[in-house]
Amino acid sequence: MQNEYLQTYKGGFYGILKWHELDALWQQLIDARQEWYVYQIGETVPQKTLSQEQFKNFIHHLDQLLHEEHEENYCGIVYVDNRQQPSFIKIYDPNHLGSSCGSSGAPPPLPGWTVSLSQPIDLQQAFPAPANRKRWWRKIFGG
Repeated sequence: MQNEYLQTYKGGFYGILKWHELDALWQQLIDARQEWYVYQIGETVPQKTLSQEQFKNFIHHLDQLLHEEHEENYCGIVYVDNRQQPSFIKIYDPNHLGSSCGSSGAPPPLPGWTVSLSQPIDLQQAFPAPANRKRWWRKIFGG
């Protein structure tokens, strides 16, 4: 049986295209007063949810970062599993976007952060680098 977090991660998502839609999503998450796990990919997987105050602080700082570093007049880097009752949000780092749709034939990059109601797992372990990338790395560095 697949982990709930991973199953949801692999499911369908809706893009938040406009900044005002993102503002509404943030407010919806805060107003829901649910217990959210916030996971920055590459860091230690959280074992507990954030307090309401910590969550509000995270949203405030993340929103500020996205507006400052995503130099577009649209959002397009935040995805939600369900617009009416969100339980999982993927947020891509503006400085590490790659091709998030995967149309280049390569797997899409991992998001910078996830916000979820289910406890995260290590996404870097769940989606290791492709074998051809590992071979390329070893060829260059003799590993």
